[in-house]
Amino acid sequence: MAQERPKPPPLTRSDVAKEYLSAYNAVCALLWFSVLGRVVLLVPITGVESVYEGAGDFTKWAQTVAVLEIVHSAFGLVRSPLLTTFMQVASRILIVWGVVNQFPGATSTSPFYSSMLLAWSATEVVRYSYFVLNLRRSVPGFMTWLRYNMFYVLYPMGISSEAVLVWKASEAAGEPWKWVGWGLLGVYVPGSYVLYTYMIAQRKKVMKGKQAERRNRAVTH
Repeated sequence: MAQERPKPPPLTRSDVAKEYLSAYNAVCALLWFSVLGRVVLLVPITGVESVYEGAGDFTKWAQTVAVLEIVHSAFGLVRSPLLTTFMQVASRILIVWGVVNQFPGATSTSPFYSSMLLAWSATEVVRYSYFVLNLRRSVPGFMTWLRYNMFYVLYPMGISSEAVLVWKASEAAGEPWKWVGWGLLGVYVPGSYVLYTYMIAQRKKVMKGKQAERRNRAVTH
């Protein structure tokens, strides 16, 4: 009589969450890789004026998917602080739907729209890919370096591009919406400082942990 195969252990809530987050991050990495590819191809071939037509709608929906990250944080699926996550996602939703989508004539053909998408997409391809690999506990060293160093250049590039687009949209909107736009720019300065310093703190924490790991390996060998 053949022996019965042992039954696999039942999936725990943690297992389900891990599989869901792996799938979510993989899909997002692919979405933003598509945005990055479109920008990189369109700019040299047809110019920055065609980037919105070729990537604008796709980018709006790719960014809208990130609303789920607020839900993830709120329900404890990830350790990211809820306020920081909300600020990051809400600011981008505002840009793609409230600024560029409402005032495409003033913003969509600007080189700052292309530079914004370039900064966003490069950041997100690395970030989401890192998350997928981290969930599988197989992050190569170069990916960790990219994840925690690229933002030094890409974040100022992205936030300055966003600010210019808000200013352009404000000028096109006329009063009283013009003053709303100027108010948003006033929020951008402290808001961007909070997010930037948060990322620097995260980098220090991770890099310190990596240094400790290397020291421990050196001792054991």
